[in-house]
Amino acid sequence: MQQSLAGAGQEAVHRALRKRSFKRSGEVLILGLLVLCATFSMVTTGLIIYVLFSESATFFQEVSFADFFLETEWQPLFTPVSFGIWELVAGTVNVVFWALVLALPLGMATAIYLSEYAAPRTRRILKPMLESLAGVPTVVYAYFAVNVITLEVLRPIFGNDLPIFNSLSASVMLAVMVLPTIASISEDAMASVPRDLRDAAYGLGATRLEVATRVVVPAALSGVMASVLLAIARAVGETMIVAIAAGSTPQLTLSPLESIQTMTGYMLQVGLGDAARGTIDYQSLFAVGAMLFLITLSFNVAATVLVNRFREVYE
Repeated sequence: MQQSLAGAGQEAVHRALRKRSFKRSGEVLILGLLVLCATFSMVTTGLIIYVLFSESATFFQEVSFADFFLETEWQPLFTPVSFGIWELVAGTVNVVFWALVLALPLGMATAIYLSEYAAPRTRRILKPMLESLAGVPTVVYAYFAVNVITLEVLRPIFGNDLPIFNSLSASVMLAVMVLPTIASISEDAMASVPRDLRDAAYGLGATRLEVATRVVVPAALSGVMASVLLAIARAVGETMIVAIAAGSTPQLTLSPLESIQTMTGYMLQVGLGDAARGTIDYQSLFAVGAMLFLITLSFNVAATVLVNRFREVYE
């Protein structure tokens, strides 16, 4: 009897070990697939960076850094040729600045409402509707900016002298595009603030608005700043809206009522075939792309630093 029990126990142990070995093999396979995917992503990113900067190096063999960074006129496709990048940078700053002027107050107000005022059922309905704006194709935003924002809204206000391709219409659509990023991430950060902080403020006689603006928002500051910087990075890299709605006239201006050209707009223009492959005009595409890459990277690094700097940890 004891021998049969011992034999049954040993058999159960062997089955468990075989099952554990199979499970371990499955874990190793999954781990290997994850490592492969991560390696593929890193290699792809490295190749993109290599191509971008190697082609940019070819461009700078023909154009000096002084001409690129110190000149203020961008005219690579017409004579006299000039490669001063700052008109494109000014165009990008123009649309991003006015987009933030519109999107930041609306995004923060929306986040505060969803976090502090809206009922749970209302929040469950409104937040997905807000986030669905991020799924609209940007080319739809672009043609809406030209055909509706400019013709039906801006020209009745500013007159028919307003160019049909202008910075303000593009900025309005960029604001709509980045609004879900600011509102959703900020609301998530505010919702993570402990209820005890709110209750303590209410106990001291604070109103709901004071609690929202003086307690919740400062406590969620790291998440709010991260949402704003991510929105800026997305607006800087946007192509279709600015290429179609803002125009293709490089200008060193921050006026929202002028036709401008951004870095991504120029890259799209060259990519459509206006410059032959291998020419200096074509190589300028990579130089502008490298500049855009460095600007976007700096925003991502700044977001990481600021989030770590102002992060609040609650137990």
